Amino acid sequence: MTAPDTLATAIARFVAGLTLDSLPPDVVEKARVCLLNGYGIALGGHDTPYAPVARAAALALHGERSDGATMLGATLLGDGRRTSIPGAALAGSALFHGRAQEDTCGAAHIGAVLIPLLTALVEAGDGPVERLLPALVAGYEAGGLLENAFSPLTTPAGLRASPLYGTLAAAAGAAYLLGLPEDRIAAALANAASFTGGILQSFDDGTDEWRYQVGVAAVNGLTAARLAAAGSVSAPRAFEGRTGFVRAFARTGCDPVELAARLGRDWSIHRVTFKPYPVCAFNQTPVTAALALRDEVAGRAVRSVTVRMNPFETGYAGMDSKGPFASISGTLMSIPFCIALTLLRGVPTMETMTRYDDGAVNALVERVALVPDEGVRRLCCAIEVVLEDGTALTRRQDMTTDDFSLPWEAVSALVRRIGDETGVPADAYDRIERFARALPDAAMDDVLEAFGRLPDHPHQASVSLVKGVGNG
Repeated sequence: MTAPDTLATAIARFVAGLTLDSLPPDVVEKARVCLLNGYGIALGGHDTPYAPVARAAALALHGERSDGATMLGATLLGDGRRTSIPGAALAGSALFHGRAQEDTCGAAHIGAVLIPLLTALVEAGDGPVERLLPALVAGYEAGGLLENAFSPLTTPAGLRASPLYGTLAAAAGAAYLLGLPEDRIAAALANAASFTGGILQSFDDGTDEWRYQVGVAAVNGLTAARLAAAGSVSAPRAFEGRTGFVRAFARTGCDPVELAARLGRDWSIHRVTFKPYPVCAFNQTPVTAALALRDEVAGRAVRSVTVRMNPFETGYAGMDSKGPFASISGTLMSIPFCIALTLLRGVPTMETMTRYDDGAVNALVERVALVPDEGVRRLCCAIEVVLEDGTALTRRQDMTTDDFSLPWEAVSALVRRIGDETGVPADAYDRIERFARALPDAAMDDVLEAFGRLPDHPHQASVSLVKGVGNG
């Protein structure tokens, strides 16, 4: 009698069986759009301060890789130097996360974990570019499956979804790209379940650890896959076991059969959403509603604002903060700040989000009441603005993931608009669009050259690339 599948085995079988030809066309298209958004947002985040910190750490940990005319390792995107694959992933994720405008799968920013890691692996020749799209899908599906099932329990407990489930995604994506067989993919997933974690406190304190969690998740996921490839003996019941991932983090039971049945049926990549504004994913809808109310307010004095949102969102770390603020890590999370800023100053930008001494905005923040309401679904909100003359203006904004699941054309316009704001040449976006659209017949040179065209690229004049990188 054959032993029943464990969850790691079931996910591994699904991942191992993925091919570009067998994936539904809409899944492949969404993967292309995720790549475009990931690279495009990273280009627009070139002037944020987090990637330089991560690059310095990566170089201190792994050193610079160069051997005469032959460049080894993987590129530090936006910088041009090369380091190890883990170092490039660590630094790249901070760049992708710099604007806090990366994609979101439920409560997790899986793209900011996966895309820099897979890019580094392909560039270094550790996986063919032809496997990039299905590897990306493998990561979204493995991480997204667990995120969808358990983040409603793990997030309120103080665990951040991006590193917790992103590590699993990274292990699945890397294992697929490396061409590991099914049993080794299962081992990689089991290893990742042992190596994962990440807390939310930095949002409450307005600090930057969360910027680097995604890179650490990528490195841990890659480590899990490398250990599996080297022959690690890994727990078969790493997820559903008595002291496994689900019991440890979610404090509940796990039905491997039910979860495995979702694979290839409820595609997690279809839940991936994109952010129009550089604020927390949970603040996208409140900002959308506040922009509509701003037109109705028409410059009149505001006495008070009441915001009703789902308790899952209002209870997330940092969402109810009223300051005082000293970092964008605090303002982009704060529902009161984002609404006050939008009502008074319009569309939030990186520049206005970092004006911590705007007296009018700070005064209005104090008059914003945040009300947890089970009757308001996630990604929705209800706002009432009371003017000084007693007039009450209301806006109910009911949105779903479909509203933020933008097609190619909308994502292209979004990232190019950000590029216009931050001085990124249009040619850089032409190159990443060409790369994402041409896959599997694409060259990683297009991506590397796009980042080499950034206005503050320290090695812009001397970037020399080996042609044909990522072509097999």
